[in-house]
Amino acid sequence: MLRHSLCFLVVLVASSSFAFAAEKPNVVIVITDDQGHGDLSCHGNPILKTPHIDKLFADSVRLTDYHVAPTCSPTRCAFLTGHWTNRTGVWHTIMGRSMLREDEVTMGQVFLDNGYSTGIFGKWHLGDNYPYRPEDRGFTEVMRHGGGGVGQTPDYWDNAYFDGSYWHNGTPEAVEGFCTDVFFDYAKQFIRDQKKAGKPFLAYIATNAPHGPMHSPEQSSRPYQDLNVNLANFFGMIANIDDNVGKLRSFLEAEGLSDNTIFIFTTDNGTSSGDKVHNSGMRGKKGSEYDGGHRVPLFVHWPAGKMTGGRDVNPITAYVDVLPTLIELCEIEPPSSVKFDGTSIAPLLSGDVPSDWPDRILVTDSQRVKDPIKWRKSSVMTSQWRLINGKELYDIKADPGQSTNVAAKHPDVLARLTEFYESWWAELEPTFANATAIYLGHPGENPARLTSHDWITTGSTPWNQAHIRKAVTGPSNTGFWNVKVVEAGDYEIRLRRWPEEADTAIDAPMKPGAPVPGVAAFRTTPGKAFEPVKASIEIGDVMAESDVPSGAKEVVFNVRLKEGKTRLTALFETGDGDTYGAYYAYVKKK
Repeated sequence: MLRHSLCFLVVLVASSSFAFAAEKPNVVIVITDDQGHGDLSCHGNPILKTPHIDKLFADSVRLTDYHVAPTCSPTRCAFLTGHWTNRTGVWHTIMGRSMLREDEVTMGQVFLDNGYSTGIFGKWHLGDNYPYRPEDRGFTEVMRHGGGGVGQTPDYWDNAYFDGSYWHNGTPEAVEGFCTDVFFDYAKQFIRDQKKAGKPFLAYIATNAPHGPMHSPEQSSRPYQDLNVNLANFFGMIANIDDNVGKLRSFLEAEGLSDNTIFIFTTDNGTSSGDKVHNSGMRGKKGSEYDGGHRVPLFVHWPAGKMTGGRDVNPITAYVDVLPTLIELCEIEPPSSVKFDGTSIAPLLSGDVPSDWPDRILVTDSQRVKDPIKWRKSSVMTSQWRLINGKELYDIKADPGQSTNVAAKHPDVLARLTEFYESWWAELEPTFANATAIYLGHPGENPARLTSHDWITTGSTPWNQAHIRKAVTGPSNTGFWNVKVVEAGDYEIRLRRWPEEADTAIDAPMKPGAPVPGVAAFRTTPGKAFEPVKASIEIGDVMAESDVPSGAKEVVFNVRLKEGKTRLTALFETGDGDTYGAYYAYVKKK
């Protein structure tokens, strides 16, 4: 009898645990790439049609003055950590400056630590090596492309928006269909699995679309064929996203999950291509310090939390606010070691602006350089003012197009915003020297696959596969990797011009890959041949050279390395003295 009672108690406790888990709100985030505030019909675009996102807009709480970084990796790091972009080590999209420092705690880790299943689908762009990958940062289900977009250097070779292969929990997996459709489909399967398991979930769906190159399903771009090919496919990608948002919301409704799911739609920076059609009256676009570069949509829909009905939140908000807000809304524990730069805006989302809500000052900038530069392409912002580059002042309420510099008329405002920025910079500047380094010899990734996307250089980094095919060369197109040898010992370093999956000789040309709808894909660039006679490496106190046999697919060095942070330089040299970086290097601890 006692045994049966204990069994009943165990079942009761387990059932109660599942009931408690079910009460936690789920979170679904859709964040698109290079889609600006004006790239939605609900924001007045006269050509583009986004009926499903319009429907979401009509029944959501909308942040009308929400700001991110003017480019993608810097937005994603702040969005996922609640820390200023420049604090996290991510102030560029390439050159080793897109890897999120290992001591940063991500949204994935916070939710995982609070009993959630966590999934990312699509674009990560915060590091392709241990310890920077999403699977190293709290995400339990990962389906992603490499680098900052499909077809970039770290991505699986010859990917081009349709079909191809993506990394599914660390292993390349062949897929069929358009990239956005694939990422939404994998997200839906993840959600089904969590519902079946009785677990709350965080699904972070980060599309690479509508980032270029401009490819979209032909049925999606067909309504825009009277436009140029770039814009037709840019709008086509957004139309496809819109269709997937509609299908996802219908799926959540059919699964009985929509009422208690916090659904967020947002984008990562200003428009890359749609500004000539409609830019919501803003100045600037992607990369700009003016509002068109960083003021973007963010809609929140959560019926159980009474976040419906089409309400606007007008006070200024930013990407650093998202994680602290979700922590409060989901009533989960924040990471004990983290002090957020943002703040929870849950009180604003509830419908009433508290009378004591502060006149906040926020900062965004666009660095895109090896090391941050003070005041570079910066905007210091309040709900009324924008201080641009420390010199130009705009009253955004009276002048949303930022056409009239009023700095001379408001010295008190100029002084206040300047003082804030000076303190902000002084706090962050000491962290800039803490460069991220790819781990070598760690069991989490052995061998490590290094690509030229992450070269540290002051020149031009070969960040997409067309650059590899063109065989860009010269001192401005070579660099080094920051690496950390985890453990002293014997290592094998293999240098390649083409990645392993291409299975092609270093000195061989490569035929153009198949085209896809839209503009020319990276893979349609013919692969130029070059004939290196010598390969060399330098890492720590080790320098080595080797001949390059004709027809060799790789050059292998066996070396003994000391533990610690250092640099790895890997080069090919031709008989004519031309120097090429080894675009791919595979490093394995024996």
